[in-house]
Amino acid sequence: MKKFTALLLTFVLVFSFVGCGAKDTDAKSEGVMTYAEYEAAALESPVVIETYVQAKQSWWEDKATVYTQDKDGAYFLYEMACSAEDYEKLTKGTKIKVTGYKGEWAGEVEVMDATFEIMDGNYVAEAMDATALLGTDDLIKHQNKFVSFKGMTVEDAGDGSAFLYSWDGSGQDGDDLYFNASVNGQTYTFTVESYLCDNTTDVYAAVKNLKIGDTIDMEGFLYWYEGVNPHITSVTVK
Repeated sequence: MKKFTALLLTFVLVFSFVGCGAKDTDAKSEGVMTYAEYEAAALESPVVIETYVQAKQSWWEDKATVYTQDKDGAYFLYEMACSAEDYEKLTKGTKIKVTGYKGEWAGEVEVMDATFEIMDGNYVAEAMDATALLGTDDLIKHQNKFVSFKGMTVEDAGDGSAFLYSWDGSGQDGDDLYFNASVNGQTYTFTVESYLCDNTTDVYAAVKNLKIGDTIDMEGFLYWYEGVNPHITSVTVK
């Protein structure tokens, strides 16, 4: 009987620890919106979210622009109040609580006039394959997420080249790169945003070396500007 009781207690303890380990790491604190609540919130309304840093685009004059995501959706934080010291702490996966306003610019929904605090927790999103969503109304439902596009074919960027410096080709090395790629007979435009990935990065070099007709896989953030405008962070030629 004692042996059975001891064994029973052992199982209870084991399952207790399993239960603790299985705790939802993305549970929201009191007063914090779920992604569904944030998505439903009206533009210009106050929002409070908890999210995880996925990439940093830029910092100047104590303002940071950051791509973030939780397990349900993504949030673009535009010019959030942030000291240079705190910007260094915003490493990939860092959990932050953000208070600001929901805004929109040229179709891009973002959190504006925000402040933040760093919290315990870490999460790095895997790229969601969005290839099949290109050209559909469902694509925008995943705005700002870290996504991938696979089996795309590089097309003419407009002047017989595989890419352009700036959207109209008027730029120079160090500016944004624009390039076209197609799938299933439809062509889409992609961007290497120079604040996010400058001309010292692997992806910037990879796009400069593309050839029309190359088959590529890509990863990046599903940004919006007058329509879908993915900010690409990785390009692999197949």
